[in-house]
Amino acid sequence: MTPNILSILIWLPVLGGILILSTGGDRNAQLARKIALGFSVGTFLLSLSIYADFDINTASMQFVERYKWIETLHIQYFLGVDGISMPLIILTTLLTIIVVIAGWEVITKRVAQYMASFLIMEGLMIGVFSSMDAILFYLFWEAMLIPMFLIIGVWGGSNRVYAAIKFFLYTLVGSLLMLVAIVYLYFASDHTFNIASFHVTPLTYATQVLIFLAFFAAFAVKVPMFPVHTWLPDAHVEAPTGGSVILAAITLKMGAYGFLRFSIPITPDASSELAIWVIGLSLIAVVYIALVALVQRDMKKLIAYSSISHMGFVTLGFFIFDSQGMEGAIVQMISHGFISGALFLCVGVLYDRMHSREIDSYGGVANTMPVFSMFLVFFAMSNAGLPGTSGFVGEFLVILGSFRVNGWYAAVAGLTLVLGAAYTLWMIKRVVYGEITNEKVKALVDVNGREKLVLGVLAVCVLGLGVYPMPLLEVMHSTVENLLEHAAVSKL
Repeated sequence: MTPNILSILIWLPVLGGILILSTGGDRNAQLARKIALGFSVGTFLLSLSIYADFDINTASMQFVERYKWIETLHIQYFLGVDGISMPLIILTTLLTIIVVIAGWEVITKRVAQYMASFLIMEGLMIGVFSSMDAILFYLFWEAMLIPMFLIIGVWGGSNRVYAAIKFFLYTLVGSLLMLVAIVYLYFASDHTFNIASFHVTPLTYATQVLIFLAFFAAFAVKVPMFPVHTWLPDAHVEAPTGGSVILAAITLKMGAYGFLRFSIPITPDASSELAIWVIGLSLIAVVYIALVALVQRDMKKLIAYSSISHMGFVTLGFFIFDSQGMEGAIVQMISHGFISGALFLCVGVLYDRMHSREIDSYGGVANTMPVFSMFLVFFAMSNAGLPGTSGFVGEFLVILGSFRVNGWYAAVAGLTLVLGAAYTLWMIKRVVYGEITNEKVKALVDVNGREKLVLGVLAVCVLGLGVYPMPLLEVMHSTVENLLEHAAVSKL
């Protein structure tokens, strides 16, 4: 095992980003691309070592690094991963490579800054998933807003400044309440920011409710949950393709991860009592937002609303407090990272050729782009929960867990399979099939080698996880069981 592997995974891409910025801008654009690819591939390969050396039989934190940092405030540089955070780190490192390759030819201005932003953000997101000190977590959580803000605001669409500011303000305001909760817990836990110590700090029910609501404000916005979801469609529509991929595949998962790391273990009584409200908001997202997706005319907006609906499945799986439901929700997080990232890349392929995201601009794409159409249909069917794909595994486990808790939860959640198929097939029918009615569609050229590579890798991941999810399930099982046991004991 590589010593200090988590620190290397955090700071190696950050170092790569700084190195890229020193290449001198667009006059050395190709060098910037090569450095970005080298560092992203290197980080991914190193991240695989934490999977290879991971002990699936324990719920304890692994690969722990703990050093004194700001001693007067008892703030530590404290890192560790468990069965929940480790898969998210590997997802982050893989998709960073995908984003770098996807933007290889598409991004032609400020190339170095673009690549550096993604590498720096990669390191900061890994920091979020591996921090065991609450202040360190908060610093990484807030810092990753800056590169994403720049990615949307600099390389985004015509309304990019509005979308970037809206994204920044929504997430920042919610996060300030989380900071208040962390400071309170610092004094309540005998002056420590150790998240594990927060888990065993005795709190009255009234205090738990207030802390739960403070954390909920931060995590619900990031997921995003209904009704604080309105920033996401704007951010997705205006963001460049790479920004949409990371936003949907990784950034949204940070909010869901926060529920598992903070809300449920720190405030188990409040989480249990208020779960019915979270479940209600989740089911509204699953059904109502799916109906909103059904009437979209912009492909990016349709996929963005689809993401909100699918993340409703995740929060539903967490707050039914069932092992199958929670494991299914985590599988759904990883699966959604692959599928949503792939769908945004597919929209990017079409946009690069036609400069339009409107569904009505297309029709009969399969006649001129058969290979691309195969990928798009596959990922769309995965998004609808087709058996044999990763989209089915997570949703099936969440519905199964919901049924064990309350049959009505399962019945309402199951509607998303119908609605998901409806808006997905609606889009596919109008974009891929039928006669060519647009002269621009006749001139379309099928995917090139670079595009085949990124879409092919994600297709293998979606199919592999759908056919054989056990490597992921066995990694998280001990951690999930320990979390649910802790919540149940705390409620006694």
